[in-house]
Amino acid sequence: MTLLVREQGRLPLGFGGASISGEGAGYGFGDITENEAISLLHEAKDLGVRIFDTAPIYGFGTSEKRIGSAFKKSREEVFIISKSGVTWAPNKRVDMSNDPVVTLKMLEQSLRDLDTDYIDLFMIHWPDEKVDIRKPIEVLAKAKLEGKIKHIGLCNTNISEIEKASEVAEIEAVQNQLNLFERDSLEIFPFLKEKKISFMSWGTLDKGILTGRVDRKRKFDKSDCRSWAPWWKEMDKESRFKAMEMINPLLKESGHSGLELALGHNLSFDEVSLVLCGARNSQQLHGLVKALSHLPKTELLEKAKEIVSSK
Repeated sequence: MTLLVREQGRLPLGFGGASISGEGAGYGFGDITENEAISLLHEAKDLGVRIFDTAPIYGFGTSEKRIGSAFKKSREEVFIISKSGVTWAPNKRVDMSNDPVVTLKMLEQSLRDLDTDYIDLFMIHWPDEKVDIRKPIEVLAKAKLEGKIKHIGLCNTNISEIEKASEVAEIEAVQNQLNLFERDSLEIFPFLKEKKISFMSWGTLDKGILTGRVDRKRKFDKSDCRSWAPWWKEMDKESRFKAMEMINPLLKESGHSGLELALGHNLSFDEVSLVLCGARNSQQLHGLVKALSHLPKTELLEKAKEIVSSK
């Protein structure tokens, strides 16, 4: 991953596939038609984005199918990430399992939905306290030997899980939440650096709070998981809104945006190879790419961190 992003001059930006899951439900952020989604994916590639991240739970397969359709004729030109572990029953009740039987089933389904012979990076989506991480990794190690996946990674993980998984196969990438408000992942950075494991951030924009698109008045469509998800409803958003009210004047004074702050914060760490961000239209996509060339300096980042720490 580091080679792909840093040394080849690619944008350190990955397309977050939950943004195109649309009416598929599951984990998604509002309606977007298939034609709109595929057009947006093509546009991202034209702008220099090469890494596209998805998972079965994004629209119950919708995101994977759209990414597969978009890049069927240019498969070798993109790097596709998908995951196993978050599954669901026929009634769409979401479950989580790293049972190796489930892992293999989800991998095979992802290959079909993405309409591809291989997946560049396949990750275990979440830890499962009922299953030793080494069991599903054994499945992925075999799949790698068979050419079905090229690289193996872990999401939402910790040092203990990485060490256990590494007993079975090389873990090349980790994907955890990281943003100005969610910084627990920094604790594992020294370990990742030592082991030469690439890190990519999800939640980079804190679901829109950092960019200002989400405030106290924002209402969400039914197809947007923020309209119903317990983790969103239970989250302490008020302290974040108050922090942004203090940070925004500093941004205005320095000529920066919340988007630039969000990207700049994560990319200020050498361990971060890639920031994952979703876009639902051309304007948002172009804004992300443009923001990469106008990131805040260290002084502004430090002031923002101080404000957040005081809340």
